[in-house]
Amino acid sequence: MSPTATRTWTDMKQTETQTRRSIPEGLWLRCPSCAQMIYRRQMESNQHVCPDCEHHFRIGASERIRQLADPDTFVPMFAELRAKDPLSFTDLKAYPDRIRAEQVKTGENEGCRAGEMFIKGRAVMVACLDLTFMMGSMGSVVGEMLTRAIEHATEKKLPLVISSCSGGARMQEAGLSLMQMAKTSAALAKFDNAGGLFISLLTDPTTGGVTASFAMLGDVIIAEPKALIGFAGPRVIRQTIRQDLPEGFQRSEFLREKGIVDRVVHRHQLRSEIARLIDYSGA
Repeated sequence: MSPTATRTWTDMKQTETQTRRSIPEGLWLRCPSCAQMIYRRQMESNQHVCPDCEHHFRIGASERIRQLADPDTFVPMFAELRAKDPLSFTDLKAYPDRIRAEQVKTGENEGCRAGEMFIKGRAVMVACLDLTFMMGSMGSVVGEMLTRAIEHATEKKLPLVISSCSGGARMQEAGLSLMQMAKTSAALAKFDNAGGLFISLLTDPTTGGVTASFAMLGDVIIAEPKALIGFAGPRVIRQTIRQDLPEGFQRSEFLREKGIVDRVVHRHQLRSEIARLIDYSGA
């Protein structure tokens, strides 16, 4: 190879390297549903919905609140609560270390955010589970925040909206995590006896103890399109009952057909739908 050819090849490699470096990482992403490449900012400006196939990307609690609330109306509550380590639990790392790592990664203190806000001028109490924080798992703090949110809605006579997205109970807290199912359900029973309106929003995924407790106790249960909703995973169910399962049997559309979910609502319509339900109920 001649020196000229060597220099040309080297120049080409340098140019290619510089071009790659000039493209910011994460600028594009592939839709897991239609496999199209999407400009990230376009997807985010579309409320994290794919502009080609309408796939609803998973979002955190802060983004959920931003999408639902009237601008500058959300007032956070119970943010001072912090997880303890009563079992001194250690798996790949100690539980307190895992919590701190999640807080650094997500910028959130726990797997739930709660507070008062307005949705199209209607005052509501809202609680949103955060899938980005330990898969939205329900530990003692999440259960306590939900319970306090329910009790506050009861006291102030506010409609209650809970957005669920969770992998289930938090294994690091064992039985203490499972106790939150009963605690939140008991608080909702008192809220119902007081005549409160509870709108349960199920998003992808809503599974485990969350599904087995408060998520399915709504006066109206709405779900985002194609959200995975269930208690156990399909493989576990198939192995247990030893039968083939219907296609998409744990998706929101199938559950609506069976009467478990009342409505499947596109993310763009959630604010209007929740406001409409509040008006219908007279809450």
